[in-house]
Amino acid sequence: MPAIIGRKVGMTQIFGEDGARVPLTVIEAGPCHVTQVKTMETDGYDAVQLGFGAIKPKGLSKPELGHLKKASAPPIRHLVEFSAEELGLEGVSIGDVVTVEPFEPGQMVRVTGTSKGKGYAGTIKRHNFRRGPVSHGSHNVRAPGSIGAAAYPARVFKGMRMSGHMGARTVTQRGLQIVDRDPDRNLLLVRGAVPGGVNGIVIVRPE
Repeated sequence: MPAIIGRKVGMTQIFGEDGARVPLTVIEAGPCHVTQVKTMETDGYDAVQLGFGAIKPKGLSKPELGHLKKASAPPIRHLVEFSAEELGLEGVSIGDVVTVEPFEPGQMVRVTGTSKGKGYAGTIKRHNFRRGPVSHGSHNVRAPGSIGAAAYPARVFKGMRMSGHMGARTVTQRGLQIVDRDPDRNLLLVRGAVPGGVNGIVIVRPE
């Protein structure tokens, strides 16, 4: 089963035979054009580059348009490189189109996307810290507490969990199952939630 690039459409639900509710994520996956095939002889490793998402030609530079023209591909916004051996893309060539046809219900996949950005967040929201006491005039309600001594080491160690930007990072959700697919509309129905918001770009790989 090859990998594919898609766009998160949203979430819906179905009900099983036992009446249990099954949450589903709808992904508009492909069609993805094969824009480049890298080989051990020419590039030092084997890989396949897929493109997804239509865009007007004025939105790309001349080198980008020339790269796509070699593959007879239309103007494409997103290009992602995949390992040919790992993802079962050994047989593809430049100009081919990858669709949701190879995906079958019941198969397990992992989906990679960019998580929702939460902006600047404190340690309680960002790292699940506990708050301080709220009685006897305490002002340490949502403060992080001590993060380093004064005399030694007289600095804050790298990697200390502190407040800062939360979200907006690459996240991979594993163990997701394909429930159904719609080749006519290029849709994949995946059980559970995937990273990112609506219209976010996601990458579906075999588990």
